[in-house]
Amino acid sequence: MDFKSKEISLQYPAERVFGKLSDLESLRTVLANIPEDKIAPEQKAQLEAIKVTKDSISIPGGPVGEVTLKVTQLQEPTLIRLEGVGTPVALSLEMRIRPLTPDSCEAQVTISVQVPMMLKPMVSGPLQKMADQFGEMLEHLPF
Repeated sequence: MDFKSKEISLQYPAERVFGKLSDLESLRTVLANIPEDKIAPEQKAQLEAIKVTKDSISIPGGPVGEVTLKVTQLQEPTLIRLEGVGTPVALSLEMRIRPLTPDSCEAQVTISVQVPMMLKPMVSGPLQKMADQFGEMLEHLPF
């Protein structure tokens, strides 16, 4: 099952966006600098619990435990692919970047997960929301 964000228009060159997003450690600074009025207090606590390295990100996963995504494919400047490590189901997150002009591009986030059909109704809403939130986050990143 794939869950896609809307396409986000960015007024930055695709290479610059790729450079920022492909180094996951740069997200640490971004997460720390989100304005207080843009997120709820419980979301801020969740963001502070995220662990980031150059090529992986670990997110508290509630009842399923911590979810770690590791960079598995980089195709400059159009694709960044992360895959779940030790997740109970196959999970991946892709950020696709499409150059439009020398100074602009579009980006889209896709979350792919393999779950049994009987669980689809339970996970579809939250996973679509997650894809949408990743997409919205891209709109607010300082590239």
